[in-house]
Amino acid sequence: MTDRTIGLPARDRHPLMALAAQFTAYLGVGLVAMVVHYGTLILLVEVGRLDAVASAVIGYACGGVVSYTLNRRHTYASDRPHAEAVWRFALVAGFGLCLTGLLMTLLTRWLGLPYLAAQVLTTGLVLFWNFSANRMWTFAVRPPEQARDPLSRMEEDVLPVPHARERRLGRLP
Repeated sequence: MTDRTIGLPARDRHPLMALAAQFTAYLGVGLVAMVVHYGTLILLVEVGRLDAVASAVIGYACGGVVSYTLNRRHTYASDRPHAEAVWRFALVAGFGLCLTGLLMTLLTRWLGLPYLAAQVLTTGLVLFWNFSANRMWTFAVRPPEQARDPLSRMEEDVLPVPHARERRLGRLP
């Protein structure tokens, strides 16, 4: 298996190098998502005259859609089914969304920072939360026994192992 982010066989890469490459890919995807986030924020505040906090939250959600799509494919190269990954990603992003709202409220309304400065600080803090949670939970590599479907595991428990393996490979009816 080759790590798409650095092009080395998985067995030949140093864990810190792989983590650095993955974080670099995450930052690249994050830049694209941030353009969507900030573009939405600025458009809604400057053109739509919406509240900065509400606009930041809407922008975060728009960026989140871009982030899921690109991170699943490019950063984490995940084989976790969408049915598992989407709700996990949404939960992580939901927590990040709440954190964004809380930090923007704190920084703009309580500390009086301009909304863009507050958003830059908020983005930096939420970035580390999202990367870590998605890496360790949303898109984490599943152990091989969890990656297979439950029917295959059940057959191996009931049938002799070679027979179940032959059936799974399509050599037996």
